[in-house]
Amino acid sequence: MKKIRVDCELQYLASDNADFVFNIQAAQMAWQDIFEEKITFNPEVEATFGVGHTGHNRLLRVSNIIGSFSIRYQASVNVNYPEPTGIEAEMKIGELPIEIIPYTWSSRYCESDQIAKLANELFGHLAHGYSRVEAICEWIHSNIQYQTGVTKSTTTSIAVLDGGVGVCRDFAHLGISFCRALNIPARFVTGYAHFEEPPCDFHAIFEVYLGHRWILFDATKMSPVNQLVRIATGRDASDTAFSTIFGPVVMNYMNPYVEVIQAN
Repeated sequence: MKKIRVDCELQYLASDNADFVFNIQAAQMAWQDIFEEKITFNPEVEATFGVGHTGHNRLLRVSNIIGSFSIRYQASVNVNYPEPTGIEAEMKIGELPIEIIPYTWSSRYCESDQIAKLANELFGHLAHGYSRVEAICEWIHSNIQYQTGVTKSTTTSIAVLDGGVGVCRDFAHLGISFCRALNIPARFVTGYAHFEEPPCDFHAIFEVYLGHRWILFDATKMSPVNQLVRIATGRDASDTAFSTIFGPVVMNYMNPYVEVIQAN
């Protein structure tokens, strides 16, 4: 079990009336125990809380914001990720729960249908199952350079393949695309992660359905997946933005601090 402390502050300046939807709270799930959390606003505002359409993401909305505004989320979380055995099998479409099948389809940032030929050339000959997804991660890690400031929030997995560079978001999208091209269900996961280098930040990885369960993978290899405090889950990054803004707003500060207090 990992005991992890999160302290995330976001600061904005709205030049006119604006609305925000934040997705920064730790997800409530079987292997993630949130034993303390607090949200503060400056200035104080009323917030509306709810769960997003994927069923995992805890959203909060604030409205009619003008001028300087900040939100701070603090939490202590026990993460007890069930480690995979490493021999989990891929499942046939006819064996999958019906609600899992949409995660085999292409999505906005994961054009798996367009890279099916490449995916099969690279990975079609490999033994099916956990080891094949590991091979996908190794290929991405070896062939895509991690570099900040090159890709954008609209960059797709094909653009990452063409450019050969990206950040965690792009690595996750490409991993998802390769898996889906091979009919392996995969989805996008965001969370709080501790890094030695670069500084702490929101982190994106991906999750694959093998052997009747979801298993986490990170092609960046920047932080252990069993220390990720999950925030959001979706088809791709379009489902998991930490902040969606409606109005003329500039972000002035972002500091998602993460500390691993205990790692048994």
